[in-house]
Amino acid sequence: MRVLLIATNRHHRLMGRMDARPLPIGLAYVAGHLDQDRHSLKVLDLMFSDDYIADVEDTVKEFQPEMVGISIRNLGNHSYIDPQWALPTSKEVIDKVRSLSPAKIVVGGPAFNFLPKECFAYMGPDLGIAGDGGETFAELADLLDSNSSYGHLSGLVYRENGEVVFNGVRAKSGFNKPPRLEDLDMEKYTKAGFGIGVLTKLGDFAYPTPDSNGQVKEPDWRVIRPIDEVVSEVKEMEEKFGLRKVFFIDNGFNIPLDHAKALCHAFLEADLKLNWNTCLAPFSCDAEIVGLMKQSGCALVIMGGIRGDLHDGETLGERLEPLRQVCAMCEEGGLHYTIAQSFGEVGETEQTVADKLAFLHSIKPAMANLRIGSPVLPGSPLVATAIKEGLISDESELIRPTIYVEENVRDWIVDYMKEEAAKNPRWNLL
Repeated sequence: MRVLLIATNRHHRLMGRMDARPLPIGLAYVAGHLDQDRHSLKVLDLMFSDDYIADVEDTVKEFQPEMVGISIRNLGNHSYIDPQWALPTSKEVIDKVRSLSPAKIVVGGPAFNFLPKECFAYMGPDLGIAGDGGETFAELADLLDSNSSYGHLSGLVYRENGEVVFNGVRAKSGFNKPPRLEDLDMEKYTKAGFGIGVLTKLGDFAYPTPDSNGQVKEPDWRVIRPIDEVVSEVKEMEEKFGLRKVFFIDNGFNIPLDHAKALCHAFLEADLKLNWNTCLAPFSCDAEIVGLMKQSGCALVIMGGIRGDLHDGETLGERLEPLRQVCAMCEEGGLHYTIAQSFGEVGETEQTVADKLAFLHSIKPAMANLRIGSPVLPGSPLVATAIKEGLISDESELIRPTIYVEENVRDWIVDYMKEEAAKNPRWNLL
């Protein structure tokens, strides 16, 4: 069967002052799981397209696919100042494919996973896969090719009697097969951001939050790839494409700490000579891991702020202290870092804004990303607040970007932060 995979992401502004185009690693994993002896595969990546709809039309007419997989990376850009909604691009691609071909259209990807039924209803594909879709998409392709039943597959979203159906059980992947990168423009991606993505760990959270002991438990990670697999994948990338600039995809590279240290030692023992970047959790960190990361080729880590409500009697300064300590470790160890800080969160006041600014002035990041407000994500505590204050009427509307800004600062925070960011060339306002 002829299978066409389309990566629809065209957002490339990770930071306002930095052009970063992330490689569609999820789609590459899907391609890697397909049975290449059974199916004819073509990948269309729209990131670098000058006219993406024309490219879709040309590819569909030429390849005549029987099955089309659509990968949707983002719902939006999480910006309050310049909000951008990503789903219309994917819907436009689906509509164009539908107008040209009777192929079965299947959607998936990180954005689809947030609200599978709502995204499905908006975009109108034939099927959807919620979760990590590598094995499931490959199995679905085999079943469609043999005209077999596929209703038992985990993560499947479909329409039945006019209703969108999803059983709530997301597909899971062990990421046991390497991503197929040869179908992507690797030369362009090596020049388009922080490096080629290599998966190390994934958790069912956007960013790790510690418990009362400052730890994220191992069961919270749904995927922790074996260290030898990670090293082998990096070696293969270097051998095939001459690539040594890598971004390790990880909710928090330093968690668990022993695993992070073992991974760095493996990089050193394999003499990989990498130039790599990753995300660092602002806790569960010590001077040893900073030194090992730097020694094994880490050039930059990305850190977010400490999250969660203040405990009784706790000050914002006390809440920020663990983050300040990790920043100091990075500075002392010569490890460059970026920091993210939100302004306008629930409970924000003029004093907390001043405290956050004082904190930013006390550290020396390579870049500070200042975000106005908090994205309202499905399932988060902010949903009830957003409904109460009339931002949304129900959670289904969150397929569109929705940013909450605390009422106490809402009238002045944007102009004030623009003035502050303008004074600091390493501060980037989102």
